[in-house]
Amino acid sequence: MDTETARLKDGSTIAYLPEPIGEGAEKTVYFTADRRQVIALYRDGRESGDEKRYQRLEAITVKYNPTLDPNEGTIWAEYFCWPTGIGSQPSLGVIAPAFPGNYFFPAGSGPHAGREKKGRWFVSPKPRSKLSKAERGDWLGYLKIAIRVARAVRRLHSAGLAHSDLSSNNVLIDPSRGLSIIIDIDSLVVPGLHPPKVEGTPGYMAPEVVAGRERPSIRTDLHALGVLIYEYLLKRHPLRGPKVHSQESSEMDEALSMGERALFIEHPTDHSNRPNDIPISMDSLGAYIPDLFRKTFVDGLHSPEGRPTASDWERGLVRSTDLILPCPRESCEGRWFLFNRGVRPICPHCGSQYRSPVPLLQFYREGKPGDFRAEGHYLACWDGVHLCKWHLFDNVFPDQMADRKSQGYIRLHNGKWTLANKSGAPMQVVNGQAVPSEKSIELTDGLQIILSKAPHGRLAVVQMVGG
Repeated sequence: MDTETARLKDGSTIAYLPEPIGEGAEKTVYFTADRRQVIALYRDGRESGDEKRYQRLEAITVKYNPTLDPNEGTIWAEYFCWPTGIGSQPSLGVIAPAFPGNYFFPAGSGPHAGREKKGRWFVSPKPRSKLSKAERGDWLGYLKIAIRVARAVRRLHSAGLAHSDLSSNNVLIDPSRGLSIIIDIDSLVVPGLHPPKVEGTPGYMAPEVVAGRERPSIRTDLHALGVLIYEYLLKRHPLRGPKVHSQESSEMDEALSMGERALFIEHPTDHSNRPNDIPISMDSLGAYIPDLFRKTFVDGLHSPEGRPTASDWERGLVRSTDLILPCPRESCEGRWFLFNRGVRPICPHCGSQYRSPVPLLQFYREGKPGDFRAEGHYLACWDGVHLCKWHLFDNVFPDQMADRKSQGYIRLHNGKWTLANKSGAPMQVVNGQAVPSEKSIELTDGLQIILSKAPHGRLAVVQMVGG
């Protein structure tokens, strides 16, 4: 097969296939000859002589590259398609790893065959309807995707970087596996080196950017992050409702509805942009997510300083995984839902509910010795759920480096719920017996059990709910 040759900034060369595999606003993308990498060449030839652009790309590929971290690099390589080199001829460009195969629709998979798995195929009703059930995945897969995207954005922001164009185009997803990867990293806003080159993607740009008052930044990324998460979890856009803001033109109406007059479709008091039929309310999403949406699209919609950070999103979403329950109806497309404390466990996707009680573990942390105080943190139990170190200890958070080894698991057998201790140390029932490692205890309403007697060990109190 014929190839072209690109020269890199370090003087080396690389062969690439001449047939483009994608085009963006600034670049044309090609496979390298071995198809393991891609080269994205800027179409504006003047960029090749822009020394500041080189400095910016060098900072991105080396100084700010998390995939080069000796401890966490291999982990972050699964979250980002991060550039690894800079091309100088035939034009300025960047070299990056090719997307893993699971981020492409397979050949023969209908109208999307061979295309990148961009978010819009999965969250917009019409494209989604053309996907197979296996490709659509279940609701838990989208929750996992939301966590990954929030975690990746948190990593960018912690380095002072802004993506500047977060959107369904630049985040590829695989709902069947609960995976995501952020692309177009070369558009990052690098502090002190280069302002944003693009304003963003319509529908994801913050209102202050649409209105022309601000340029893309970390705070505008947080609006786009909220939009992505809302779309993943609820399959609709948070601002696109029935309200018409201008009769002058559709373009003016769009600019106002995404900019100066943007209004959340689930605003708690102003219902003028609320669709007649919202199949699943954000309030069905457990104890933490609804408040994050309100802070993003009510408090922070026109006041950027009110938006939750990417770290806030990561923490709230991760906490929400402890409230996940499987739908009792096997044919339910969502398959999973979040338990709302204080109400019966009812699946919002199909309306099914549990016929018998399920255990809810309420976690308490120890202040003074023997003095445990409620954390407002819960674990909804289902047959087969595992406890990990972040359940046993109040100072452990399940970030990208967390130890995910099981410390115990919950089982339902012959109508009885049990907790099996796999921690390697005894657990202790308050005013009762010890539960040695590799032994089990029945979970009954009101049972109090200290999950670990080591420092920061939690107390769990069992509450039987539903049924």
